Amino acid sequence: MNIEYSEKSLKDLKSFPKPDRVLIVKKIHYLAENFELLKEGKKVTQLKGCQFENQYRFVVARKIRVLFRVFDDKIILLVLRVGQRKNIYD
Repeated sequence: MNIEYSEKSLKDLKSFPKPDRVLIVKKIHYLAENFELLKEGKKVTQLKGCQFENQYRFVVARKIRVLFRVFDDKIILLVLRVGQRKNIYD
């Protein structure tokens, strides 16, 4: 699965300290490789009430979330936002 980052997600990533950025990027690559497996557990949840289909939340750490969208026809994981749990859904 290819990974693409939105401009907003890259800006979000830069707001984290370097060790956290490394962890987040590793987890995103792990997500891309194991999406179907993670979707069955609690780490990946499809968001309800969104204007787009196939939009998900991935729990990276206790307080860090990644919002992303999957395009089935191209198998692309588009990272929309990266941030603290309390701010990510704004």
